[in-house]
Amino acid sequence: IFTLCDIMEYIIFKGCDSMENRKKAFRKLIKKKKLIDSNLALLHWDMETTVPKAGQELLAQLIGELSLKSYQITTSKEFRELLHYLNRNSEDLSVVEKKEIEHLLEELKKVENIPPEEYREFSELTATAQNIWTEAREKNDFSLLQNSLKKIFHLTKKFAHYRRKGGEDLYNIILSDYEKGMNTDKLDSFFQNLKEEIVPLLKKIREKNLDYSEFIKGSVPKENQKIFSQFIARYLGFDFNKGILAESAHPFTLTVSMDDVRLTTRYIDELPLSSIFSTIHEAGHGIYEQGIDYSLKNTTLADGTSMGIHESQSRFYENVIGRSWSLWESLYPKIQDQYTYLKNISFQDFFKGINCVQPSLIRVEADELTYSLHIMVRYEIEKGIFRGEYKIENLPEIWKEKMQEYLGITPESDSDGVLQDVHWSCGLIGYFPSYALGNAYSIQILNAMERDLDLKFLLENGELEKIKEWLHKKIHIHGKSKNAEEIMIETTGEYLNPKYYTDYLKKKYTAIYNL
Repeated sequence: IFTLCDIMEYIIFKGCDSMENRKKAFRKLIKKKKLIDSNLALLHWDMETTVPKAGQELLAQLIGELSLKSYQITTSKEFRELLHYLNRNSEDLSVVEKKEIEHLLEELKKVENIPPEEYREFSELTATAQNIWTEAREKNDFSLLQNSLKKIFHLTKKFAHYRRKGGEDLYNIILSDYEKGMNTDKLDSFFQNLKEEIVPLLKKIREKNLDYSEFIKGSVPKENQKIFSQFIARYLGFDFNKGILAESAHPFTLTVSMDDVRLTTRYIDELPLSSIFSTIHEAGHGIYEQGIDYSLKNTTLADGTSMGIHESQSRFYENVIGRSWSLWESLYPKIQDQYTYLKNISFQDFFKGINCVQPSLIRVEADELTYSLHIMVRYEIEKGIFRGEYKIENLPEIWKEKMQEYLGITPESDSDGVLQDVHWSCGLIGYFPSYALGNAYSIQILNAMERDLDLKFLLENGELEKIKEWLHKKIHIHGKSKNAEEIMIETTGEYLNPKYYTDYLKKKYTAIYNL
């Protein structure tokens, strides 16, 4: 009469015979996993900000050890049985609990077939590779990173194989990890739409032969940049009681917990505005993480719902707010206090400068119009590697060809080319399309926001808190309890529609360049 599953549950949970006790056992394991993951986050922070070179090897081993412990909890017999039991008896769970079980079952499918030794190897490899990348970039020597990248792509493909069903495209499996349901067919169509709209607009602008970048060139000491970066992050709404801003080779945001969100930026004397926009971008990520509802604090849902939505917040702050006339008109005297060379530049010229369209080699320095073309380069390279069309050792030349094809410029060094991004060294393969999706999401969100708020008035009068409150209510508080599609439909009335983005770009740059 009893099923095998019933018998197994009785054996495993004979001392845990009620739903309430099983939920307590589940929460205990989640707490243990979250503590381990928070410790992992701290180790990653040290690895990317403060660890001395001689200490990198041990830190990588510690990351591998803790990653394995987190993996072992997720794949343990006890945890899996609890998950499946709670899922079958979901009528006794709250809405949040149901979402958490659903999310964890999806996460379990991603890792349950990966051998423990390979999981640990990947964790140590990516921890070490980030520092190899830093050295390779400094020395302009791709060969230093080449073998590590080969192993990272090899293991990523191998992990996708473990999850493959039938003839499923391996790259699609990876893409869906960052944006659920995303695949190459959708992205090919999305990027083709952007290419058809952006490339002709870029051509018209370049024919004008106007170099607005001259208006913002200068040199500012690091200390002055630090002062203004701290100011602008706080002004936008980042809570320094629950976060910090530090320095790293590549700007990033890392969440230890909802009460400990860490941002980094980088300071370049001859590109002083770079740190401002990197800080604004990362502050957007941080404000999202700090805005997740406290009811989700001790659950696995206390995180951004997808990388596309996460990037929509960073790109919204960086571009919609950070490059707006309304924000800077009142702040211009403030920035001139630290960036003294701007005292000789009119506000109108400063505004043109921060919105200058000029194809550049470096993605994080790219203007708002050409930014997504940088993402196309990376997307096509990733897809080509996964499909066996490109070899890792040929990446520097492939990179140059793609940059020439889409942006009309060719990097003279690998440091300004294939080595400029840390993402592949971190194992974040399939992440890059999230940036372009985030751009499109952000403008669709802007369209919805302007139905409720007078954004221009709020920016002119420094009422940034009301903008943050709107984003908190519509997007941030939900964490992972709602997916990207649900959030976009509830917030804007439809899922991804790139027309808002392309219309916005055409309107904005037609005005700036008087086309």
